[in-house]
Formats: sequence, structure tokens, C-alpha cells
Amino acid sequence: MTQSRVVAMEEGRDPASAIRTNLSRALPLRLILFCLLFLVMGIGLSIISMYSARFFVVQHISTVTPSTIQPCFEEANRIESWIRPPSNLMHTMNDTELFWRASFVPQIKEYPFKRVPKIAFMFLTKGPLPLAPLWDRFFEGHERQYSIYVHALPSYIAGYPPSSAFYRRQIPSQMVEWGKMRMCEAERRLIANALLDISNEWFILLSEFCIPLHNFSIIYRYISRSRHSFMGSVDELGPYGRGRYDQRMEPEVTLSQWRKGSQWFEVNKRLAINIIEDTTYYPKFKEFCRPACYVDEHYFPTMLSIQFPHLLANRTLTWTDWSRGGAHPATFGKADITEGFFKKIFEGQLCLYNSQSSTVCYLFARKFAPSALDPLLGLTSKVLGY
Repeated sequence: MTQSRVVAMEEGRDPASAIRTNLSRALPLRLILFCLLFLVMGIGLSIISMYSARFFVVQHISTVTPSTIQPCFEEANRIESWIRPPSNLMHTMNDTELFWRASFVPQIKEYPFKRVPKIAFMFLTKGPLPLAPLWDRFFEGHERQYSIYVHALPSYIAGYPPSSAFYRRQIPSQMVEWGKMRMCEAERRLIANALLDISNEWFILLSEFCIPLHNFSIIYRYISRSRHSFMGSVDELGPYGRGRYDQRMEPEVTLSQWRKGSQWFEVNKRLAINIIEDTTYYPKFKEFCRPACYVDEHYFPTMLSIQFPHLLANRTLTWTDWSRGGAHPATFGKADITEGFFKKIFEGQLCLYNSQSSTVCYLFARKFAPSALDPLLGLTSKVLGY
């Protein structure tokens, strides 16, 4: 030690200053090492925190998602959601939206599920259905083969009991004017609502004054086996036929294409879709067929005879009595309902059914007053078979 101090002194250096120099060299090195260690630890903690946060967020999402979003996708992916008929006929769609939605139809004929084709019974009424108890008897036991739709005045509130086939079968409606396009708009509205049920295959328009002339099985078999739809479409000469034609309907409708038929019809699904899809003939009839041109007697018969003449039977299924004259057919009340009355309706019937002669030509009849209900209920099992 003494020797080193001597050497240092001989070299002209102060021993204390040499010690301070060595310490100053060692201190920055330790500080740098400490800072590097701290930096590495900080980076490590940041990486761990980042991955921990991701893990907990994913865990949170995975536990929350199934209870909210997943059931919606499961419901949409189930075929039942597409084929199940609406549970509530009341909706907020306007006619444009309704017709667009109703035009969705499968393009593949074979169904991937067991489907029972149904008849849609569409009632165009002002309010109540006074003959509903008779129809309830007619429908009883055939719930899988029919559906019911009622278009009444918007202000009418139905009060059918839950046991009735007409319970909650009223659709969103609008005002109807006899002989004007509002009448056909109501009929299109009925068809469109019925098309929302994928099982409906045939569509029958009826009024509150109609009754069935046969039991349900006979009517279902008659309609389901027919190769034609039952809509009258005749070229009638005179003031009540061609006399109602307006030349301004050309070129869409010419005089030779002008047709007339009964308002009460039956059409299959293909024709039903064509009716609600129409944008070609509707404007012409709305503008140029006004009283004394009664559009409900000309619009559908003319349009369908132009587009699908081979699919029409050119006759109605609803019997009416025009023998008394006037703008409306005869109305039958309590005193008219006898076995002889129905015998006259059934006798003398002759028509074509699937290109063969048939004595069964009418499946329904009108007009029957509310007073006819009780005698009708007393005769149905014996005369009409239900």
C-alpha cells in the first residue's frame, strides 16, 4: 500500500483523486444496468397486462353474447320460422309493403317438410258475420285444411268467442266503396294477407251473406282436384258488358279482350300472386273503369283471361238468384229456407269440371239474411251434409 502511494506520488497524482475517479466510473455503469432492468420489467408488465385485458374481454363477450344475439340467429336459421303462419293477423304494413312481402314464394315445387295444402276463406264484409255459427259448424274438425281472413270496416271490432273459427281472424283494413277500385283493393289485401301463410294453396272470396252448399270434405276435394280456377270471364255484348269499355285503356286492354265476371271467385296460388303483383292493369282500371263501369266485375276477369286463359274455368262457384232483376241479387230470409228451396238450387246444374260434364257446379250460395240462420242450422245436417 505504501509502495503504491509512493508510486502515485512519484507520478505526480493525488491518491484521493484517483479513488474518486474509479468511483465515478463505476456509478454510471450500475445506474445504466438498473435502468435497463427497470425498462425490461416495465415492458414485461405491459405485455402481460395487454394479454390479460384481451383474455378477460373475450371471456366477457363470450358469456354475454349467447343470451342476446345468438337466439336471434338460431330463430332465423330454423325452417319453422319461415313456414309458421303469422300468430297475429294485425300488422303495421301498408299495402305496398304487404304486397311486396306476400310475393315471396318458393321456386322449388318440392317442400322440405310435411305440408298440408289449405284453402283460404276470405270474407269481404262491412262488419259482423251473422251466419258465423253456420260456418263454425261447417269448419269443425278440419282445422288443418283451412284458414280464415276477414276484411271488415276499420271501425268494426269483432267479438267472436275463442271457440269460433273467426276468432282473431280480422286483418288490417281500409274503407271500401261498392263498384269502385277500393273494392278490388280490399280483395287484393285479403289475398296478400292469406299469402303470408305458405300453406294456403287456394283462395276463395266470400261475403257475409254466403253459405256453403256442401260439407267441407266435398268442397276441399272439388277445389283441390280441379285443374282450373273458378272465375267467371265472359265476353258479354250490350251495355253491361262491352258497353262499359273505355277505349283509353288501350293498348293494355283492347275491346276484344274486355271481360266480365262475378265478383265472388276462387283462384289458385299462381293466380293469387299474379293479382297482387299487377302494376300494368291496375292503373288503367282505376282511372277508366268507374260507375257505371263496376271494376270488381271486370278487373280480375279481364286481366287473368289475357294472361292465363287456360287456367280459368270461366264460371263462378257461388250461386245467386238474379231473376228478380235490379242491381243486386235476391236476398233470402227465414221464410225461404226449406228443403224445396235447396232442391231447386241443386236440380238442373250442369257444367264442365276438368273438361268433363258435372252436375255439381256450385259450392256456395248467396244472399242470405241474418233471419235465415236458425232454419239453416235446422236443415244443414239433413240437406247440406254438415
